[in-house]
Amino acid sequence: QVQLVESGGGLVQPGGSLRLSCEASGSIFRRSAMGWYRQAPGKPRELVATITIVGSTNIADSVKGRFTISRDNAKNVLYLQMNSLKSEDTAVYYCNAEQIYPSKMTYWGQGTQVTVSS
Repeated sequence: QVQLVESGGGLVQPGGSLRLSCEASGSIFRRSAMGWYRQAPGKPRELVATITIVGSTNIADSVKGRFTISRDNAKNVLYLQMNSLKSEDTAVYYCNAEQIYPSKMTYWGQGTQVTVSS
């Protein structure tokens, strides 16, 4: 059963923008801190941004000022707004859910490709 579904990836020119979305089942979304991670070819997966249940955010230094994470708790959707994209942002982006209660569980989406190239 698929729990997290990402969308919004694609090919964009340097300096452009994309918005990623992650739809989650309601039972997971409302119980979880959510996040975006990315993995470029030949590199380990790295944290991009996280957001708690109440909306506190943490943004990686490499994307601070360019990326914004947000969540719509009514729609059970997580977003990543990516502006001023650079070639080094090229990666597969993964949605993550860290369920806090009633038990700690980790969920991952299947990933969506973001390619920044002219």
